[in-house]
Amino acid sequence: MKTKIEKCEGKLGILLPGLGAVATTLIAGVFAVRKGIALPIGSYTQMGSIRLGKRTENRNPKIKDFVPLANLKDIEFGAWDIFPDNAYESASKAGVLDQQQLDVLKSELSGVKPMKGVFDQHFVHNLDGHHVKSAPTKMDLAKALMKDIEQFKEEHHCSRLVMVWCASTEIYLQAGPVHQTLDAFEEGLRNNDPNIAPSMIYAYAALKSGIPYANGAPNLSCDFPAMVELARKMKNPIGGKDFKTGQTLMKTIIAPGLKARNLGINGWFSTNILGNRDGEVLDDPESFKTKEVSKLGSLDNILEPKLNPDLYHDLYHKIRINYYPPRGDNNESWDNIDIFGWLGYKMQIKINFLCRDSILAAPIVLDLALLLDLAKRSGMYGIQEWLSFFFKSPQSLPDLPPQHDLFRQLMKLENTLRHLQGENLITHLGLDYYEEL
Repeated sequence: MKTKIEKCEGKLGILLPGLGAVATTLIAGVFAVRKGIALPIGSYTQMGSIRLGKRTENRNPKIKDFVPLANLKDIEFGAWDIFPDNAYESASKAGVLDQQQLDVLKSELSGVKPMKGVFDQHFVHNLDGHHVKSAPTKMDLAKALMKDIEQFKEEHHCSRLVMVWCASTEIYLQAGPVHQTLDAFEEGLRNNDPNIAPSMIYAYAALKSGIPYANGAPNLSCDFPAMVELARKMKNPIGGKDFKTGQTLMKTIIAPGLKARNLGINGWFSTNILGNRDGEVLDDPESFKTKEVSKLGSLDNILEPKLNPDLYHDLYHKIRINYYPPRGDNNESWDNIDIFGWLGYKMQIKINFLCRDSILAAPIVLDLALLLDLAKRSGMYGIQEWLSFFFKSPQSLPDLPPQHDLFRQLMKLENTLRHLQGENLITHLGLDYYEEL
C-alpha cells in the first residue's frame, strides 16, 4: 500500500550550522545546477535511479522522479557561523571551487549571509570566532536559535525547513546523566551544564521548532536518549552521524567484498592528510578522538570478528590524521591492508585516495536534506536508520548495532523508498525461473 505523503508545495529552507567549505560547496553547486552550468554529480537523489519490479519490466526511474522531493529551484539556504563572511567570501577562502566558477555565482552566493553562531571554544579548541551569540544560559541560546529559525522561515517564505550540521568536530563526549531524559537535558540547558555542546543546542532548537535534523560530524549532537525522546515527541526525523566521505567510504566498499570472499585480514592501517579547517580542528587530540571513534567502528561491524574468528579475530586497525595546511581541501588517504587467503598465504592491498572532501560531502548534505523532508512529509519520525548510507557512524535504534556495509545500506534505503510508493521490495532472490515452473 502506498504511504500517504504530504505534497511537496512551497519552498524548502535548508539551514546549515557552519558556513565553511562543505556548506558553501553545496550552496554554490545548487546555484550552478539551477543556472544549467553544472551537473549534481555524486547526489543520489538527483543522479541515481531505482529498479522497480522484475528486471524484465525495465522500470528504472530516477529517484527524483520516483518519490516527491523538493525541486532544487525551490530551495532557500540559511546558515550560522562564528565568522561573518558571506557564502561567496567563505567559499573563496575555502579554496574548494575555482574562483572563476565562484565569480559567476557571486551575486547568489553573496546573498547567503550567516547568522551569529552558538560557539564554545571548550568544545573546539583550535577555532576562535567572534561572530557569536551571547546569552545568560544555554537555554537562552537555544531560544535565540529558534527565533532565527522562525524569522528565516518568514522572511524567505518557506513552507518547510530542514537542518543539517556542517560545522566542526567537537571534543569527544559520552552521554551522561544530563543526556538521558528530555527533562534532564532541558534542566541542563537552564543551568549551563558543561556537558551540553553547541551542536546539541542546535539539534534541540531544530527539533523544538518542528524541523528534521541531521548531524554531519561525529559529535553526539542528537545521538543520545533525550534528543531521541524529543524527536519522537515532536514527530521529527533525525539522523547521523558524520558524513561518509573519503577513506571510510572506501572501507565500507572494500571490507564487504573481502568478507564476501572469506578472505582474512591481519591489519588495516589508515593515515590521512588534511589541510582544511577540518584538519586544523582535528589537530587537537580531543577532537581527533571523536573522529577516531567514528572511523574505527565500521570494520568491526562489517567483518563481525566474533562470527568469523579465524578470519578477523586478531585484526589490528590503526588510524592516523595529520594536519598539513598546503594540502587545502584536497585531502589524501593511504591505506595498507594485510590480508591472507587460501591456506593462510599472505597478500597486501594498497590504496591511495586523493579526494576532495567537500566535493564528496556536499551532495550528501543535499540528499539528506531532501530525504529528511520526504520522511517528515511521510509521517516518519525518530531515528531514520534507512539513511545510514550517508553516514560514517550511523545512528541506530537502542540496543541495535548500526549497519556499516554500504551495499546493505543501499538496499535498505531503496527498499524504504519502494515501500513508501507501494512497490514490491526487491531482495535479489532471482526466483523468476521457479515461478515460471
